[in-house]
Amino acid sequence: MGVRAINLRKGMGVRRDNQLWMVVSSEKVAKGNWRSYMQIELKNVNTGQIIKDRFRVDEELEETFFDRKKMEFLYRNGADLVVMDPVSYEQVEIPVELVGDKIVFLVENTELDIAFVEGKAVTIDLPNTVVLTVTDTPPQVRSATATSQLKEAVCDTGAKIKVPPFVENGQKVNVDTRTGEYLGRA
Repeated sequence: MGVRAINLRKGMGVRRDNQLWMVVSSEKVAKGNWRSYMQIELKNVNTGQIIKDRFRVDEELEETFFDRKKMEFLYRNGADLVVMDPVSYEQVEIPVELVGDKIVFLVENTELDIAFVEGKAVTIDLPNTVVLTVTDTPPQVRSATATSQLKEAVCDTGAKIKVPPFVENGQKVNVDTRTGEYLGRA
C-alpha cells in the first residue's frame, strides 16, 4: 500500500530499497515559485542508520505497519530493559539504546508504547509526563529576589531539571519527558 510523501508522519514505517525505515522527521519545504518538496529523515530499523532525503510531495512510498503494544517497564537488567505485556504477562528484554537520553525519565511501572517489527522492538515512546522524586536540590534562599528564579534539582532517576525555589528534597514533581521541564508538584 502506497502513501504519499506529504502524508508521512513521525513514527510511520516505509519500505525503501528493500529495507524497512522509520520516519524520524518530516518537513515540507516551499521556496518561492519553485516546486515544494518534503525533507524527510529516515532511520533504518535494522542497522540504525539515519539518512535525510528529499521527496516530491506526490511521490509514493510503500507503507509498512508496526505492531504497537502498550507494555509496562519493570526494571533494568544491565544493557537491557525488562518490560511486560499487561495482558499476557509475557516479559521481553529490550536494548537500552532504543530509549536513548530519555532513560533518565524511565520510572518503574511506567506504561510504554513499543513498536515491534517481526518480533523485534524498534521504537519506544514514553508517556508525555512522569512523576519523579527530587533527591538533591539546594535549600530555598530567604529574601532573594521578587522574581521567580529556578534552581537545579536532581531526581531519583538521575534526571537534572530546573525547579522553582519552593521545591524541596523528597517532593514529587511532574516532569515533561519531551522537554525535561518541570510542570508542577505531583
